[in-house]
Amino acid sequence: MSAVPTTSEERVRAVLAEHAGLAVDVAALDSSADLYKAGMTSHATVNVMLALEDEFEVEFPTEMLSRGTFESVSAISAALGRLGA
Repeated sequence: MSAVPTTSEERVRAVLAEHAGLAVDVAALDSSADLYKAGMTSHATVNVMLALEDEFEVEFPTEMLSRGTFESVSAISAALGRLGA
């Protein structure tokens, strides 16, 4: 049984682990590591975005739907912060 994620970053990493299809363990990645270089595809980005919206009860506005928003754990966390999550 694994621990339940409690911090925002842990929750982001849990979503990535389940939906990003990364070739590496997301827990081992630095917060600023490029998720696309780690194997995330554009299709997986959509799945990650939808899962983040469910997890954090937010909706990403059109202007935030860019590669940069989902490029790293820290970028995702910053975007969620801007959305009040």
